[in-house]
Amino acid sequence: MSDKRKRQILEGRVRKAASQKTITVVVPLVVKDAKYKKYLRRDCVLHVHDEKGQARAGDRVAVCATRPVSKTKHFRLIKVLERAKGS
Repeated sequence: MSDKRKRQILEGRVRKAASQKTITVVVPLVVKDAKYKKYLRRDCVLHVHDEKGQARAGDRVAVCATRPVSKTKHFRLIKVLERAKGS
């Protein structure tokens, strides 16, 4: 059987791209409060492996889950969806 597992794909904005092969991406999430049943907005900060160094701060990117690349990196960059204004 050659069925591949579906990887988790998330979209977010690049917060920081100062390191060589690492970018920091902020992914907005909507969670439901257990007690009050209200929907709350939360931000999830991910460290993403960017092999070619193509993402810049402010870009909208797509990332997917992968095996651990380092202690904190568990996602890799798929593609840059939209460039930041002024880049």
